[in-house]
Amino acid sequence: MKVSVILPTYNEKESINLLIREISTILEKEALDYEVLIVDDMSPDGTYDAVKTVFADDSRVVPLLRKNERGLATAVLYGIRKARGEKIVVMDTDFNHPSDLIPLLVKIVDHFDIATGSRYVIGGGMETSRFRYLGSKLFNRFIRYMLSVRTTDNLSGFFAFRKEILDSVDPTEIFYGYGDYFIRFLYRMQKQGKQILEIPVVYKDRKGGLSKTNLKNELLRYTKTVIKIRLGIWEKPDNHGH
Repeated sequence: MKVSVILPTYNEKESINLLIREISTILEKEALDYEVLIVDDMSPDGTYDAVKTVFADDSRVVPLLRKNERGLATAVLYGIRKARGEKIVVMDTDFNHPSDLIPLLVKIVDHFDIATGSRYVIGGGMETSRFRYLGSKLFNRFIRYMLSVRTTDNLSGFFAFRKEILDSVDPTEIFYGYGDYFIRFLYRMQKQGKQILEIPVVYKDRKGGLSKTNLKNELLRYTKTVIKIRLGIWEKPDNHGH
């Protein structure tokens, strides 16, 4: 069964090729049939060209350039639609998410619909800011309370699933905005009775590039998302920026 790893990028030229090599080495060691899709939103730093040049002779590395659309969530959906694998893995490109957990996530979806990393199950955590860790943990408790979901880390964005589970939803109602798409994804999947297993993940410090996350804006956006879901408001936006 083929595995498609989706890496949405924006100005990740400094570290993206290192990450692709790391993922490839791990998946080759497991003898998995795989492809790595890099979905780039016209990064000014030349991320797309850097990948295309270095991996020109490797058909398993697929750089994709989006010229007319922007945004993390829509980039993830674009990658899912282009993926040839039956199993999909989505992860950040800043080394926050440990690549060596990909084989475990992939194995879990033989038995569960979704496997996802959590900082808040036993063994999970963050090597980055303690303030961020506690703030995110508190916000995740707010999500669980408001939406009655079982998942402990609804902002992870490091997950694997069988592609067919999206056949039962309109993905454009889920995949828009920034990391808040993951709140909608897990909520909708749990409401449909999908089986989800969380595994511990420890976030590492990012390598290269600058974080594109603004904490204040992120908190406001995610709070609005939770309230809309609670009120049963599902949108179908055409285009959302980074």
